[in-house]
Amino acid sequence: MEKSFIKLFMLTMFITMTSCGGESDVVESGTYQGTISEVEPDRTEIYVETTDGNTLELYFSDETRLTRNGQTVEFSALEEGQRVEVEVENIEDRLIPISVDIQE
Repeated sequence: MEKSFIKLFMLTMFITMTSCGGESDVVESGTYQGTISEVEPDRTEIYVETTDGNTLELYFSDETRLTRNGQTVEFSALEEGQRVEVEVENIEDRLIPISVDIQE
């Protein structure tokens, strides 16, 4: 019975990790520039490939500021391939997006 539980647990973890859009990196709190590689509207989540080669997985909250040309915009304004500047806070190895500015 214990082996079955371990196998089920490992399978669940594998599915969870592979279905979340891919590998992401944890970086220090700060501001980063990059390009959106994936937008998940149902989860209000984006993946950003930074100019220094990291992939940031960012889940938006009600507090995340999203702007373009100094104006607040809706999450629906985000598209793959857009250049963005993101300010993130690293809290216990989880990246919290403080602000995302669409660069044009």
